[in-house]
Amino acid sequence: MTIIQLEYFLAVANCGSFSLASEHCFVTQPSLSMQVKALEEELDVVLLDRSKKPVILTEAGKAVLAQAREALKEYNAIREVVAEMKGETAGKMRLGVIPTIAPYLLHKFIPAFVRKYPKVELEIREMVTADIVDALNRDRIDAAIVAGGTCGEGITEHELFNDRFYLYVSPNNPLFERVNVRIEDIDLKDVILLSPGNCMRDQILELCQAKRDVPQHYAFESGTLDTLMRIVDCTSCVTIIPEMALEYIPAGRKRQVKMLAKGATSRKIAVAVRRTYVKNSVVKALIDTIVSELNIVR
Repeated sequence: MTIIQLEYFLAVANCGSFSLASEHCFVTQPSLSMQVKALEEELDVVLLDRSKKPVILTEAGKAVLAQAREALKEYNAIREVVAEMKGETAGKMRLGVIPTIAPYLLHKFIPAFVRKYPKVELEIREMVTADIVDALNRDRIDAAIVAGGTCGEGITEHELFNDRFYLYVSPNNPLFERVNVRIEDIDLKDVILLSPGNCMRDQILELCQAKRDVPQHYAFESGTLDTLMRIVDCTSCVTIIPEMALEYIPAGRKRQVKMLAKGATSRKIAVAVRRTYVKNSVVKALIDTIVSELNIVR
């Protein structure tokens, strides 16, 4: 039994496919299949039901998977301990970022992170929260930048800062003349939202105490805040945006941004990792760089 065999078996279990697992591990499918088969022959059990699509674990496979994860965690921990003793921050960091954070935050810290930690290979993916949680649990990403409180059990969140919500209003909407707006003054029929799957959509629905079937003047949803704001500009609608988006609104449209009255909520921005994750030095480097580059007082 080898580490490679355990890694390949874990990849197939996570991906549900030998072809996808081979792509994930950067090896040919025959090579990966051969190693998994050798593991099964050594243990004298069938670990994977290959007749199913996607491939599923047998009962023996489920038992071995749990131990394989622990073994690989301890194996990687050895590298982590030695790297920390050497004072090195190195390795691959697969980072997920939700779409309502990525365009406003990444460019502010990535150049500094790459400069400070040249031995870290940073791989970034933009993903909605549900996909991030699944990817963390399946070891497809190492960490993520998310809205705090959205990842659930088994994942640790390191809080970075608060990101307040603001109202973005059409000049044709009655609320345009207001300086600030109370949540209860917003006509829910005028609110356009992010598409399902974006955690900020759920936060806004909760903020407005709205039901998901509230009738709207415009049945419009989008995956990006920028698109929502463009729709607001040409209709009489409103939407809610995070504070980190404000600096990217053109000067001519600044008047459309309204502060929500005291008591309105904000979201917490956090770095999320699995509780069993061992690359602590890389995670710490990521957090420290974000805090430093954004001048966050902690």
